[in-house]
Amino acid sequence: MLIRHGESEWNRRNLFTGWCNPDLTEKGLIEAMVAARMLRSSGIRFDVAYTSKLKRAQRTLDIILSELGEKNMPIHFEEALNERHYGDLCGLNKDEAKERWGEEQVRIWRRSYDIPPPGGESLRDTEDRVMPYYRSHIWPDLEAGKSVLVVAHGNSLRALIMNLENLTGEEILSRELATGAPIVYSLGSDGVPLERTDLLPSRSVNAPPEDMV
Repeated sequence: MLIRHGESEWNRRNLFTGWCNPDLTEKGLIEAMVAARMLRSSGIRFDVAYTSKLKRAQRTLDIILSELGEKNMPIHFEEALNERHYGDLCGLNKDEAKERWGEEQVRIWRRSYDIPPPGGESLRDTEDRVMPYYRSHIWPDLEAGKSVLVVAHGNSLRALIMNLENLTGEEILSRELATGAPIVYSLGSDGVPLERTDLLPSRSVNAPPEDMV
């Protein structure tokens, strides 16, 4: 199970966030609660959870586990699951960044697979830290038959989904991941997805489509 954290304060303010550490907005809190209630109504339970070192993902996970009554579940907090680092763009409004570097250059940094912003990471760089951690820690739990919950970020989850679904960098960058929307994978013994189910609330409270922050 993969879940992108609920809307953060910097999502709301249209700022590049990366490894900066804002909290959830009221909307983000609601998104986390809605996700938890969808999981509870579907009867899905977990054995172990993984999240990043950033507050917005950790708080989303805490709300979900509290609602499910699973506060004592083993949780792994890992920097490898952090959001893509946006370097010199961190903390800037997207319009401010366009004024400074030009709209086309900012678009390239945001929507290319392997071109990082100054001082930051590309999606490929993010993949290079997410996937080794997945293979060495998360996959062994899945292989052992455990039900695993991963609450992370738009780009760290894109890196994981790209590999699970065998997508190209271009294909995954065209995918939008809604905040607080659970994605359920059933994996075969070889780690290849047998089925994917997207759980979406009947009345969306999710972030707007341009959400790569």
